[in-house]
Amino acid sequence: MINNKFRELELKGYILKAIEYLGFEEPSQIQSESIPVGIQGFDLIGQAQTGTGKTMAFASIVLNNMEKNQGVKTLVITPTRELAIQIQEEFKKIGKYAGFRSLCVYGGQPIDMQIRSLKYNNDIIVGTPGRILDHMSRGTLAFDDLKFLVLDEADEMLNMGFIEDINEIIKNLPLDRQTMLFSATMPKEIRDLSKKYMKKDRKHIAIIKNSVTVDKVNQYFYETKDSHRFEILCRILDIDEPESALIFCKTKKGVDELISSLLDRGYSADGMHGDMTQSKRLSALNKFKNKAIDYLVATDVAARGIDIQGISHVINYDLPQDTESYVHRIGRTGRANKTGTALSLVTPKEYMVLKDIEKNIKSKIYRKEVPTIDEIFLKKSENVLTTIKETLTANDFKEFIPLALQLDEDYNMIDVSAALLKLNFQNELSYDYKENDISGSEEVRLFISIGRNEKLNIKKLLTFIETNCDINTDEVRNIKILENFSFITIPERYKEIIMKKCSNKILDGAKVRIQLARPKENKN
Repeated sequence: MINNKFRELELKGYILKAIEYLGFEEPSQIQSESIPVGIQGFDLIGQAQTGTGKTMAFASIVLNNMEKNQGVKTLVITPTRELAIQIQEEFKKIGKYAGFRSLCVYGGQPIDMQIRSLKYNNDIIVGTPGRILDHMSRGTLAFDDLKFLVLDEADEMLNMGFIEDINEIIKNLPLDRQTMLFSATMPKEIRDLSKKYMKKDRKHIAIIKNSVTVDKVNQYFYETKDSHRFEILCRILDIDEPESALIFCKTKKGVDELISSLLDRGYSADGMHGDMTQSKRLSALNKFKNKAIDYLVATDVAARGIDIQGISHVINYDLPQDTESYVHRIGRTGRANKTGTALSLVTPKEYMVLKDIEKNIKSKIYRKEVPTIDEIFLKKSENVLTTIKETLTANDFKEFIPLALQLDEDYNMIDVSAALLKLNFQNELSYDYKENDISGSEEVRLFISIGRNEKLNIKKLLTFIETNCDINTDEVRNIKILENFSFITIPERYKEIIMKKCSNKILDGAKVRIQLARPKENKN
């Protein structure tokens, strides 16, 4: 059953059903404070950091209050194509049982394809300012029936120079609408925007950041694809061999699936989440405290308030939705004057969330390479050899000598030893590893709109990226500076942050535009 705290928000049944399907246990602070206000129809300013669940908040409000009729009823404006895609995906998840149609429009995608898609009855449009204006000017996108306007990451749109485009869009929208503005900060220009386009009785909900400390915890992340997430967890457990690890999942469904997968492969694990009975949760907790199991898998809500000594590792199988949850999680290790280890599995599209967490906690989260099969083999081989040497030293194997003599009559004893070592080694591994390296470090090629004509050189370009993005430019390669534009190749995890933080900034007097290189441009 879904947590009562979601039911208290007075959301309609089809929204609650989707939330239950997704397995979320409890609303975040911005969700619990903004959803009831938005459902009542007030214009709303939601001030909270990235990764606090703002998208689910405004998507729930819109989908809860929207009616089924002709025309575009909701417009969501966001600064980047990556964020636009993420928002549309969230609308699909929360609107799983609502029956509304959404469409994403952004630059860099063929406009003809978007025009064809706009001929269908789309209820929700999510897009970037330039492409929305383009469609409005072509007459391929009309907002005569609009009832909801959402401005997401408003301060980022200001930083990227979109404020004039936003003004142009909004002044052509119907006045009879509900407007919601979400932003991490509230600079003067955003405050002026809210006064100009939002109703006087608008509500301002601000979620204040708490100060955080993460001393005595060594923090690392592994880059992964969603399809490799479980295998990478197994590799971590096999190479690190944690004495006791608390593994966090974002949803109840995720906990159930991970426990099942771990048990199937022989790991010693149990779990806790809100749908489990109190007795079952206490049983899992007691087994973990008493070292009867090595790994406890839990959601944030289920793990709240528990105090367990001696946890060597906290593993974020899923990144949490806000910094506070991250700090709360990793604070379970590194206690009693001991150093702890916090490990996070991060997909390229989650890299921006990781950087926001890093910025908020004012602490570096270092990248670690995914262990290879060769490294795991070496580790497990050392374990097997150590066990055998200890058995030989103990000299308590005399009853097995007749069996060894029997084998000696038919086989070479080196071969026998190798066969027994193989059997012992297989018992050390729970996952049937196939590929040696699954680091998932995919690369992308970026187009940069300035080149030698603006006196650009490699040093200037790398300094520009490093200054705006705070990333390791040692991983920027295949730099190609041409007369009017340039190209770079980067790890995929840097794609969103570079495109977001560097686009529309000024370099040597020229405004920089960065986008994914087209396939024909991508060839060297």
